[in-house]
Amino acid sequence: MAKKQSNLKNDATKAQPVEEIRIGAIKAAIWRNDGESGDRQPQVRFNVTLQRLYRTEDGRWHSTANFGRDDLLVLMKVADAAHTRVMQLIGEQREQQQQEQPAA
Repeated sequence: MAKKQSNLKNDATKAQPVEEIRIGAIKAAIWRNDGESGDRQPQVRFNVTLQRLYRTEDGRWHSTANFGRDDLLVLMKVADAAHTRVMQLIGEQREQQQQEQPAA
């Protein structure tokens, strides 16, 4: 029983993506990673994972990082939308950092 509780606790504390972009069965998840730059300043990075969702005969949903020929154009569109959104998030982060810095 303790094993089930620890698994439930781990599921509740798992990181969630900042955003997800989905077209059909192709999905991009945008993840925020906080870190430090070389000068010890906080720095935010964003990573993207791409996956294809599919349903098995028993009705359960699964995902894979394998894409077929017919998935490639949609994959490209999802990747492009994810790139655009990451660039927007970086811009928003820079604006927020500039507002937080005291005037010289």
